[in-house]
Amino acid sequence: MDERNQFMTQRQTAEMALLKVLPAYNGFLIVHSARPELLPLYIPFAATPERTLFVTIWDDMVFAWRGTPEADAWLSEALGRKCKLVYMSDMVMRGTDDGAVPGHVSFADAYPFLLIGQSSLDELNSRLPEAVPMDRFRPNLVFRGGHPYEEDTWQNFLIGDVAFQGIRPCGRCQVTTINQLNAQKGTEPLRTMAPYRTQGGKVMFGQNVTGPGSGTLRLGDQLIVRSTLA
Repeated sequence: MDERNQFMTQRQTAEMALLKVLPAYNGFLIVHSARPELLPLYIPFAATPERTLFVTIWDDMVFAWRGTPEADAWLSEALGRKCKLVYMSDMVMRGTDDGAVPGHVSFADAYPFLLIGQSSLDELNSRLPEAVPMDRFRPNLVFRGGHPYEEDTWQNFLIGDVAFQGIRPCGRCQVTTINQLNAQKGTEPLRTMAPYRTQGGKVMFGQNVTGPGSGTLRLGDQLIVRSTLA
């Protein structure tokens, strides 16, 4: 969060792409910065309930627990601006897509899951002057097989034994034009996608998805589509 407790994204602070987060031992996260003078930051999953803020994500205001002052200082130095690390408690109920869809979401824009098929990216890359990797689109569910963009039509599907529901295609923003290795902005892939992937004034790529509050997914799980749009 910034100094006004507004959420921060790469839209305004492209350098956030240069922060790499990995799991570490004993329930910690480890954050690396591209700046060599900064040692890695270790962050416990637990936060401090007594250090509570009200924070804003788009039109939603929810309470969040503060991280440590040391984490705030490290991230502020890494990004070159004052910021705060916060944690969303399980007690917070932020509605999916402003409450328009059943379910809850954490600090993501609107949905807990984003699904993209590798075939869709391969088809897009066949049109681009220079291929882009999947991380430009930041999905948390990626599958192989099938036809390009067929995920746009999926309504209900299983990954392993966990059920998910496809809601609507995802409108993409300028974050897709930021190189995640160096934080440099360009015009692709939005410029190439606009003529053939625009719906309702937005460039669509990937499917917004809801699912259960808990479950186990494994690399290589089978995906079964149960129903699609007509």
